[in-house]
Amino acid sequence: MIYSEKVMEHFQNPRNVGVIKDADGVGQVGNPVCGDMMSFYIKVDDNRIADVKFQTFGCGAAIAVSSMVSEMAMGKTLEEAIKITNKSVAEELGGLPRNKLHCSNLGADALHKAIEDYQEKQKGYKKEEVEEIPAEKLTEDEKCYCPYCEGPLEELEDFCGSCNLELEDCPECGKAKKKGEEGCPHCGSTKPRV
Repeated sequence: MIYSEKVMEHFQNPRNVGVIKDADGVGQVGNPVCGDMMSFYIKVDDNRIADVKFQTFGCGAAIAVSSMVSEMAMGKTLEEAIKITNKSVAEELGGLPRNKLHCSNLGADALHKAIEDYQEKQKGYKKEEVEEIPAEKLTEDEKCYCPYCEGPLEELEDFCGSCNLELEDCPECGKAKKKGEEGCPHCGSTKPRV
């Protein structure tokens, strides 16, 4: 098996080895056939990968691939880093033997999973950061009313206290409608609730 000089260099002197304790994103992949396991840790600052570390349990090619992926990702925007492919990793390393090409898949996949983990966490943070406005501070247009009797509705209420109708959220517009009713009085949607 012949490895390029670049593969040997990254295997013997891997860059960015380690763990980021408070990582913004973590990605782990493994190949049960060959036993290679890779973990990538990223720190993101202003949509750029500010730091990246990896831990790899596997062959020399797997270690070289992890090292190369970490170097390719450093300083890139998330959009640029997600475009790193197994092919681009293998090309940067000057090629890999055919039976070791799967290692380049693992490296790119582990990085992509770390980025996806970061993005999922960001969605969660944004949900928590949304400030709820107390009902007494809502303007007349923002308050919820029963579409059938115009009685006031409290948020998340599933019935109207004025006309005693059981309500549900329209799957299309999110406003209250009579439970089981086909059409929505607000948007006219006839989509069934999933």
